[in-house]
Amino acid sequence: MVLGRTRVAGGGALAALILAVVGAGCGAESHPNEPRPAVPTRVSVTIGKGGIEVQPQAIGMGPEKHQQLPQNQAHPQPPIKTKAPLDVVFVTANQTSSKEKLVIKGPKKATSPAITPNSPATFAAELPAGTYKIVASRGCKPGGLCAVPVATLKVGPYRASSKNDLLLP
Repeated sequence: MVLGRTRVAGGGALAALILAVVGAGCGAESHPNEPRPAVPTRVSVTIGKGGIEVQPQAIGMGPEKHQQLPQNQAHPQPPIKTKAPLDVVFVTANQTSSKEKLVIKGPKKATSPAITPNSPATFAAELPAGTYKIVASRGCKPGGLCAVPVATLKVGPYRASSKNDLLLP
């Protein structure tokens, strides 16, 4: 009879030990909700025979009219208090018959890889706030003079947190 009571008492102690270990491994009850980095902003660029077309012509000026993820259409885009450059993805269509490179000139300079004729391409750049001139490489000489019309892109200081956007890494 004593042996049976010892097994029950030992089993209860083991269960209490397991419960204590599992309870201790749960972590903190609250987590700080730090702002997440902004989702890269997309800019469409068309290189044609008549010049370059950029849409939109201004980014980072405030909350975007159209959020990239539709599940948050009715929710505000919380701002991030940072002076970090804006991640911009340029979606480019080369509608000419020659290889082109997109050259971005402003507070920071960026150049795309060669874009095949009559093909699309993408490239990314981190752009601080400022005004940028976008030109195609075919119309520019080494001294910086460009024969082809240039497009203007304005980048503002506003950065939106992606904390409300689901399905992001």
